[in-house]
Amino acid sequence: MLDSILVPIAREGRPFIAAFAVVTLILGMIAGWLVVPAGILTAWCVYFFRDPHRVTPTRAGLVVSPADGLVVSVASVPWPKELAMGDGEATRIGIFMNVFDVHVNRVPTDGKITKLAYVPGAFFNASFDKASEHNERQLVAMETRDGRPLAFVQIAGLVARRIVCRITEGQAVLAGERMGMIRFGSRVDVYLPAGVSSLVTEGQRCVAAETVLADLTSDEQARDGEVR
Repeated sequence: MLDSILVPIAREGRPFIAAFAVVTLILGMIAGWLVVPAGILTAWCVYFFRDPHRVTPTRAGLVVSPADGLVVSVASVPWPKELAMGDGEATRIGIFMNVFDVHVNRVPTDGKITKLAYVPGAFFNASFDKASEHNERQLVAMETRDGRPLAFVQIAGLVARRIVCRITEGQAVLAGERMGMIRFGSRVDVYLPAGVSSLVTEGQRCVAAETVLADLTSDEQARDGEVR
């Protein structure tokens, strides 16, 4: 039971947790009753930056969720123009993370990073589709082991002001590998090649590195609206 509570903390969160703890101590010295609200905020900060262990499916061709959160959009759209991946269509799956979700992001499938692009922008509510086009974001293009294109995008939200991306162009990556995070409340979009069916649907919750979004090796196409 303790393993589900005492989870590792993402390194990006340690300065914030330390700052919250110092402020709590100072407020406690000023007025004892202030320790309670400050302590609650410190506990929430620890909770926000948790980085639990995940068990990732290992079969080749599976695309796993890069984020914990709610599927808010599954749509056919052009590839992100910033990544220069061509003029064709892709299936975009949008996953919204609220402030209570784990915010450590994961690589969706095995392959190699081919291009990174950072775009400054606005900070609309990340649950809206317009966030994919207008918000500040980090775009990542990759090539799977069998040479298929795939992209994912870290998108800042209404409260989020910092995107952390720890991968580099040319890097070989594995599905489920930690690649960064977004602070505080945000969205991650995954772009699948045309003809690849989404195995999730709007309103479904995803677990980063564990929930399967698509199967690149399957020739069988899901019916519209069907969940597999």
